[in-house]
Amino acid sequence: MPSSDDPSTQYLVPAGVRRQRADKVLAGAFPEHSRMAWQRAFAAGLVRLGPRAIERSQSVSTGDTLAYSFPDTRPTDLRPVKIPLDVLFEDKHLLAVNKAAGMVVHPGAATGEDTLVHALLAHCAGSLSGIGGVERPGIVHRLDRETSGVILVAKTDAAHRGLAAQFSERSLRKEYMALVSGVPSLMSGSIRKAIGRNPNHRHKMGVVEPEDGGRDARTDWEIVETFGQIGTLVRCLIHTGRTHQIRVHLKDLGHIILGDEVYGWKPDARLKVQPDRVMLHAERLVVTHPVTGKVLDLRAPLPKDFAAQLKQLRTVAKKVVQAQARKPSASALQAARAKPTFHVHERRD
Repeated sequence: MPSSDDPSTQYLVPAGVRRQRADKVLAGAFPEHSRMAWQRAFAAGLVRLGPRAIERSQSVSTGDTLAYSFPDTRPTDLRPVKIPLDVLFEDKHLLAVNKAAGMVVHPGAATGEDTLVHALLAHCAGSLSGIGGVERPGIVHRLDRETSGVILVAKTDAAHRGLAAQFSERSLRKEYMALVSGVPSLMSGSIRKAIGRNPNHRHKMGVVEPEDGGRDARTDWEIVETFGQIGTLVRCLIHTGRTHQIRVHLKDLGHIILGDEVYGWKPDARLKVQPDRVMLHAERLVVTHPVTGKVLDLRAPLPKDFAAQLKQLRTVAKKVVQAQARKPSASALQAARAKPTFHVHERRD
């Protein structure tokens, strides 16, 4: 039996429970603790049935007494770095950041100490999610390095679980703005094609059949503005969150995002300033606050480089229209080139 100074909490399995998994019984009884927290507790041998530590798959029934505690959250090995952040919203539970293009979210083998995680460790010092057993900012979704825009961060485990559930259940709204080459033949549409790893290029994704490992993906899109036949500003609403989803779906539509060399974009000679990154921006995220229940409509203004490309496209398109207006039409040229026809009447005396 536990000693008097044992920090474990005792739980008596209630009536009506017959041979159910211990982890499911505890998770149902204490929803304030995440499944990951329970997994760590079982893995550390901190859940006991009587005097014996048990596995999470152990069956328990009415009248069994479980004793449990949780391992301490260990500090992260990463060093906090003071990097300016464009904060769109913040309270004691979560914050929303307008991530700059070029900033990596999570550190990796090829990154330095300039990632979003490093910045958040400094910004959120003393108020970090401990999900997973490591003190860290609770980033519940990601944006590619070159993609700018709204990204959510949970400060507490409760906020992390609530936000993660909304992403999993697809109950929030995620809108992106993209500049693509060419002009779609329709004003709007919906692409529902599975996405998976490109079998020939492992760093790329592609449209892959489900039987070959593709996962369901859906992107709704609509034209916001066109620039002659040079390019189009497109708004995308994604219902799933697959890696490179918008980039892959728009390429499949026949319109590659400007600057996206990975998926086949080539510099356009008509543009004096070529984009130096993928022209994709996470403009809007509508989410329910996981603690207060309020609806948060989070919006990130277009960054300077994106706005500059918009301005350039408008200018180039206008010049093309003006040049076409000054150019004689094909029918007029044909008429000018045509030789007059003379009818000679022979006079007969």
